[in-house]
Amino acid sequence: MAAPRPTLLAMPELSRSQMVVYVAIAIAVLIVGARWVRSGEGRSEIGPELSFTADSSHGEGTQDVVVHVAGAVSGPGVYRLPAGSRVTDAVRRAGGFSGGANRDAINLAARLSDGQQVVVPGRGTTPAGSGAGAQSGPISLGSATVEQLDQIEGIGPVTAQKILDYRNEHGAFSSVDELDAVPGIGPTRLAELKELVEL
Repeated sequence: MAAPRPTLLAMPELSRSQMVVYVAIAIAVLIVGARWVRSGEGRSEIGPELSFTADSSHGEGTQDVVVHVAGAVSGPGVYRLPAGSRVTDAVRRAGGFSGGANRDAINLAARLSDGQQVVVPGRGTTPAGSGAGAQSGPISLGSATVEQLDQIEGIGPVTAQKILDYRNEHGAFSSVDELDAVPGIGPTRLAELKELVEL
C-alpha cells in the first residue's frame, strides 16, 4: 500500500490592496536608508568645540553661500553651504582641521558671507596682525579675532570688540564700507581701514 503523499499548505493569495501596502512600506524603508547613508557622507569630526550649526533665523533668506576654504584643512577648496552657516561649518565641509592647524587663530563662530575666503592658519604661523609689524596683508573681517583687529593701526581693543559684536549680531560684513555702522568708526577712520581689512 503506497504511503500517503504529504499535502502542501496553500499560501493565501495577497489582495491587490495588500500588495500596494507592502510595496509602499518597502519603498519608504529604502528612502529612509538612503537618506541615512547620505547624511553620514562628508562628515568629519573637527573637535568638541565646533558645536555651532547653520543659523537661518536672522532672515538672510534661503540662498546658499559659496566660500573658499584654504590653509590647514583636510580638503581645501570651494564649497557651497546654506545661508546662515558659520566658519565652523565651512571647516567641517572641508574635511576638518589638518594635523597642523592652529585652531585658536580663527573665529569659528563668525557667520559666512558669499564669496568669502576662510583661511585656517597652521601651527607656528603668525596670524595676520598679531604683533607689531607682523601685519603682512589685509585682515579678514569675517574671521578676525579681537586680538588681530586690535593690532590694526587706528583700532584699539574696545573698537575691535565692537566690530566683533556687530558681526555676531548682524552677520558677516557684506562690504568694508559697512564698518561705518560700527560705533566709533566714522568716515575718516573708515577711509584709513579700507587698505587694512578685507571681507
